[in-house]
Amino acid sequence: MIMICACLIGIVAGLRAITPLAAVSWAAHLGWLPVQGTWLAFLGSSITPYVVTALAVVELVADKLPTTPSRRMPAGFGARIVTGALSGAAIATANDAIWLGLVLGVIGAVIGTFAGSAMRAQLARAFGKDLPAALLEDMIAIGGAILIVSRFA
Repeated sequence: MIMICACLIGIVAGLRAITPLAAVSWAAHLGWLPVQGTWLAFLGSSITPYVVTALAVVELVADKLPTTPSRRMPAGFGARIVTGALSGAAIATANDAIWLGLVLGVIGAVIGTFAGSAMRAQLARAFGKDLPAALLEDMIAIGGAILIVSRFA
């Protein structure tokens, strides 16, 4: 089940790059994910959850701007791969399989990036505009990230 969660948190990264990192950072900070003593220990520090959460909020706002590039462009896609990898690795610490979690997080991020882009485009067409589709995607990403990390509480 932990490995499925590692992949799922990667899928969330494909929807919103920073949201899953904020969720795993809070989970690590609260002691739900055993990252201490690993190279991911920084996720559980006293300041990281606050900084990453602030960045996630900025991302949620910036995502709605008309000048925001596609998530499939190199910078956005790369960010999703990195945060999916870190988030998947953090989830997998519960199974002492950080490297497998990292790989599954990357796979999930690739899936989430392309599936999320296609889903949002289809929803935007159905709604006749992008904002409702973007807000629905926000809710799925935030709710999904919370649901995944709360499994470790």
